[in-house]
Amino acid sequence: MEALKGKLAVGALKLIAALPWRGVQNFGRVFGWLMWKIPNRSREVARINLSHCFPELNAEEIDQLTGRSLKGIGKSFTESACAWIWPPAKTLEYVREVEGLEVLQEALASGKGVVGITSHLGNWEVLNHFYCAQCKPIIFYRPPKLKALDELLKTQRVQQGNRVAPSTREGIISVIKEVRNGGSVGIPADPEPSLSSGEFVPFLGTTALTSKFVAGMLGGKQDKVSAVFLHAIRLEDGSGFKVVLEAAPDDMYSTDTYTAVSAMSRVLASYVQRWPDQYMWTMKRFKKRPEGEKRWY
Repeated sequence: MEALKGKLAVGALKLIAALPWRGVQNFGRVFGWLMWKIPNRSREVARINLSHCFPELNAEEIDQLTGRSLKGIGKSFTESACAWIWPPAKTLEYVREVEGLEVLQEALASGKGVVGITSHLGNWEVLNHFYCAQCKPIIFYRPPKLKALDELLKTQRVQQGNRVAPSTREGIISVIKEVRNGGSVGIPADPEPSLSSGEFVPFLGTTALTSKFVAGMLGGKQDKVSAVFLHAIRLEDGSGFKVVLEAAPDDMYSTDTYTAVSAMSRVLASYVQRWPDQYMWTMKRFKKRPEGEKRWY
């Protein structure tokens, strides 16, 4: 049964990737609209997340933002299908603008280890191809449950000579070693960690349990490691993406874990604040709450 599900999933991705770009965008938009209008758990998770992160918005504004974000998530899915099926060079044709590329170039030229930090904003699969075109990083990821999809992603994500590391003990060790040896890595910093691996820090209008992994690699090592934030943001006209890069602030290199994690969360939140409808609000990002606080989901 799992093999059949895998074949059907890969087949669906190939069909989406065969559409013209406007068709890819429209299909994703309709898919997201249906998620907004038909009652489902993902819609409710998005609404809960948005109501806590943007407490200044009323119920109607939250509903409209939920709709826009679900349409964005739908487009992220169909765009990702293309990134998984197309050759990387074709995907990179849709990167129309780049802001801050010199930040990454300087970090790579410094001879230090480079930690590329991103989140589930915009399209991280397009970003993967862009980042791997600049260097040969190890990309940290959580394997999907379907074996066929996992195999597809591992194949597609290493086409430019880079490597991938699953979120296992072995994967974590390989990422740390790569940075210590002056190599480059890419890390999505917003998945919720275990309680022992994270810190509750401010995020928009609430707090979020946020991973200490990056802070552990950077703390007190500014002379050996450079951290760069990077995101691929969808352009408003739907023609492609703008990649935005930014150097990590100094307090992310603090040896105080709370200070470093808070600084990282502050930067990630600033991107979500600018493009709230491009964030993956359907994640149960806030499943774990500080002691004494009621669970959200």
